[in-house]
Amino acid sequence: MNAWAPLLRQFAFLVCAAAVVRALPISTMNLKLIAPITTWDEAVPLGNGLLGGLLWGEGGTLRLSLDRGDLWDERPAPGNALSKFTYAQMAAWARAGKNAEISAVVDEQAYNILHPTKIPAGRLELDLAPGQTVREFELDLASATGRVRLAGKEGGTIEVFFNAHEPVALMRIPGAAPRVMRLLAPESVKQLGYPAAVSSEADEAKWFTQGTAEGNTSCVYAALRRVGDATLLATTVAFSPADGADVVAAAKARVDAALAAGYAAEHARHAQWWGKFWSASAVNLPDEEVMRHYYLVEYFYGAASRDHAPPMPLQGVWTADAGELPPWKGDYHHDLNTEMTYMGYQAAGHFEEGRAFLDWMHGLLPALRRFAHDFYGQKGAAVPAVMSLAGAPLGGWAQYSLSPVHGAWAGHLFYLHWRYTGDEAYLREVAYPWCREVGECLRGLLHENAEGVLVLPVSASPEAFNNSQRAWLTPNSNYDIMCLRMLFLGNAEMAAELGDAVAAQEWRTASAKLGPYHVTKENVLMLSADEELVFSHRHFATLMGIYPFNLMNVEGSGTERAAIAATIPDIDRLGVVEWCGYSYTWMAALRARIGEPEAALWHLKAYLRAFILRNGFHANGDQTKSGFSSFDYRPFTLEGNFLACATVHEMLLQSWNATPGTGAWGPLRIFPAMPWRWHEASFTDLVAEGGHRVSARRENNATTWLRIVTGRTGELTVRDNFAGRIPTWTKIEPERKDGADFVFAVKAGDVIEAILSKPAAIPAAPVDAFLDGVAQPPKHFGVKMVY
Repeated sequence: MNAWAPLLRQFAFLVCAAAVVRALPISTMNLKLIAPITTWDEAVPLGNGLLGGLLWGEGGTLRLSLDRGDLWDERPAPGNALSKFTYAQMAAWARAGKNAEISAVVDEQAYNILHPTKIPAGRLELDLAPGQTVREFELDLASATGRVRLAGKEGGTIEVFFNAHEPVALMRIPGAAPRVMRLLAPESVKQLGYPAAVSSEADEAKWFTQGTAEGNTSCVYAALRRVGDATLLATTVAFSPADGADVVAAAKARVDAALAAGYAAEHARHAQWWGKFWSASAVNLPDEEVMRHYYLVEYFYGAASRDHAPPMPLQGVWTADAGELPPWKGDYHHDLNTEMTYMGYQAAGHFEEGRAFLDWMHGLLPALRRFAHDFYGQKGAAVPAVMSLAGAPLGGWAQYSLSPVHGAWAGHLFYLHWRYTGDEAYLREVAYPWCREVGECLRGLLHENAEGVLVLPVSASPEAFNNSQRAWLTPNSNYDIMCLRMLFLGNAEMAAELGDAVAAQEWRTASAKLGPYHVTKENVLMLSADEELVFSHRHFATLMGIYPFNLMNVEGSGTERAAIAATIPDIDRLGVVEWCGYSYTWMAALRARIGEPEAALWHLKAYLRAFILRNGFHANGDQTKSGFSSFDYRPFTLEGNFLACATVHEMLLQSWNATPGTGAWGPLRIFPAMPWRWHEASFTDLVAEGGHRVSARRENNATTWLRIVTGRTGELTVRDNFAGRIPTWTKIEPERKDGADFVFAVKAGDVIEAILSKPAAIPAAPVDAFLDGVAQPPKHFGVKMVY
């Protein structure tokens, strides 16, 4: 019996470890808000990708603000000034110092006009039965259900969900029926010259139709039905041409079908979809604040980014409901917003939700080809950095809104999707063709300067010097080089994977001819060859090569390591006066990537303290007005939220290759950037590059168990960061130890598992440990921008 004891203990440990790791604490992560909620942007967010709703209210009034992802006014600004403008003209004016003339066209005559714009759908309001008042709101994450707990003699709980399978919302109201149901057309669309909405009702149904742009019509429809001792309400938004010309008939059919099916049956189907969504992966951290935000934001993918629906623009499916059109037109910004919004899905395994953005961009290729031809005069495809749902350029500050390299950054997401899924069909049919066309346009714009370096006609770095003449930098800016190099090396890698060695070499040659990055004599990364970054800046364009692109990393060349070591302290020195909320989570993810977990946690905590609204939406300005930024404005956008998720992933699992563009994989780094105070943690089925699904447990600040389900056949490496403890491999032994890495020969679907001894005690805190859990405003506020 004694001979079996070690094996039995080992088996028992593995069972217990797996059980702990698989614990999914969704039920404890629910968003709870005490009533009243008196503003739409603090509401409980609900949605199914196409439809979105914000649940809020006070007293005896309950509100549901409604949105639909494809509800857009696509009319170009009067005169369509951008259609008469070209890149060649913009470049000539920029070189001639005529920035005011550029701004007059691109900003004043295009973007500052009200349309194109995202538009809201309307609002449903209920005056509850006498004696019923709103006490508390809750978002049940497990089933994506909004709950409203009622005060009063009868009490009870109202429930509402946006059906995961159909574009309709269902609400169940216990007790007496509501006194009044109102449907309110959005006041903001009057600014667009729309006719007044037409309201109608019949039996227990109410609806209104709203004429919009280009002969289209929207319809908000709601109906009540008494079922036992409760009232069932169904509502939807229909829009032509997607729902046909008769939007009322389409909306009525959808609502009637939902009411006929009943709340219980439809909610069961809906909850089943969400159960599958949450089964993709799990994270457990000893930090409730971080955990709550992580799960809320992963929920946003399921609620706002779904197959066959538009991807998330700046505010997702939660367009403003305050009598105004959405901030920044609710559009698609590709100078960081969309790219960072879709950086939190890969490791979590939410690939279908991530493909909503990629498939949409792929479907826009005809429009992107026209833009490349008409504006840039090039073959291939180009991405407007500020654009509408249909892919039309909207203008804005020309230095970034009409910069050609933002398509390269979007291309990084196509590349990453392939790296994380290993989907060869996707690579062959979608990722490489899209990135190749964007690269074709960019290569056409590049020309050799006197030193033989490939440069663009004009250059900039997003939002540096805002919209001034000084914002036109000497080509190429570091931002341009980093975006171009990432695309070209990614294209080389994808072409090689597909067997096109000639194209792969052409892409590598183009990357090499971009020349080195611009650094000061102290190795600090610059804006451009003759412009240093000497002010606090919200957009980390000079750091793109570190994160997210990983062109420069802490395992790279001496030149790369020197630039990282010099630049990060310099960014710290410049301070945060010009930072936004997303700057904090971007910096948090970057610090985790370079192995600085305490700095990563501090920046993440600062964001959670100062830059989120009470419902979790990321606000751009410091809502506490306590010194985290000089900006204190309120409009929310979502990219800061998703960068918080990316930060958590970077802390738990990293799989980047130290030599990007070569086609190499790994190594897998388990718990590579964990702050000291997170003594215990675990995760299940996070996805690494190569499609490997990784689970692990950490105790007393050390990895004690790991499991890898391999995603591809070939060589897999696991970094030995186990502090001298030797793993016991229980399924597959490594073939060899190569420096700091265990090397395995695997087939797709193999399982690697290991246990390691638990340290006897928690180690002493490092000197830079972030101990108190509450980020304080930085002592050095920063250098103000001066032009």
